[in-house]
Amino acid sequence: MSERFWETTPLTAMTAEQWDSLCDGCAKCCLEKFEDEDTGQIVYSRVACALLDLDTCRCRDYPNRARQMPDCITLVPEVLKKPAWLPETCAYRLLTEGKPLPDWHPLLTGDPDTVVEAGQSIQGRAIGPESGENPLMNLIDWIR
Repeated sequence: MSERFWETTPLTAMTAEQWDSLCDGCAKCCLEKFEDEDTGQIVYSRVACALLDLDTCRCRDYPNRARQMPDCITLVPEVLKKPAWLPETCAYRLLTEGKPLPDWHPLLTGDPDTVVEAGQSIQGRAIGPESGENPLMNLIDWIR
């Protein structure tokens, strides 16, 4: 992969490898979320998708996730035309909005652990749906 490709290659022209490497592995997008009907603001819950491995913050069945979880949104450039539902720190959203990657992003640090070290991962802060917890009773404010 070319160095800093995200600064020179439009999202629509990225290879599959480049595209996938933009994901920092925070798993914020894998939490149940709701849109406030009055403000349009996205509110996150600490309840994760059933396919999310809470220890690794990776999908247990990434290739088949959309088939197994109908609410799962596959990130493609077309979906990013309105990226407000993604966290403000998401590389896909940032690049769509013409902003730089955060300094803790693994593409910049070369270390996937910097996401956790920067407090940007859901690791240790989320629960699975098997807990039976109501997502609306588990809203969080540490994701923007």
